[in-house]
Amino acid sequence: MEINWIAVGWIIDMILNGFVWLVIAVIFLTLIDVTDTWTRKAIKWVDKADIWIRKLIDNLFEWIQKKNLKIISSIILLIIFGIFAQLGIIPKLIT
Repeated sequence: MEINWIAVGWIIDMILNGFVWLVIAVIFLTLIDVTDTWTRKAIKWVDKADIWIRKLIDNLFEWIQKKNLKIISSIILLIIFGIFAQLGIIPKLIT
């Protein structure tokens, strides 16, 4: 009985290839799990920062209205809208 070395090589190749893909899948699944945790933490931090910035701007505008400071409010609005324009947020707010 003769051994078909092509079939044996093909079977070995399939087993090794399957093992390599299993290792790759395990590595990437753990990496995805870690980055997912980081993403959730970053989203929570951004949410806290967003709430803090909104409170700050709201308090700032209330203070400006109480003091009736039109020139300062104009400069602050110019700065805020300039930052929003540079970040590309204004087109998102418009649409």
